[in-house]
Amino acid sequence: MTRRIGSADLPLHGGRVPPWLAERMASLGAIITQAVVHHYGRDEFLQRLSHPFWFQSFGAAMG
Repeated sequence: MTRRIGSADLPLHGGRVPPWLAERMASLGAIITQAVVHHYGRDEFLQRLSHPFWFQSFGAAMG
């Protein structure tokens, strides 16, 4: 991934998630995780997960 210097405001959601949505998000997150690990490996997935923009996008895609 490209490294950029700067800052961004990436707030986390502070509310509650309904149980039905939490189940769907967990299922989708597991599928996305398996796909990334399968294609790029575990270390790459952990590196992506630690990137703030990728992490925010990952959560947005599941929500």
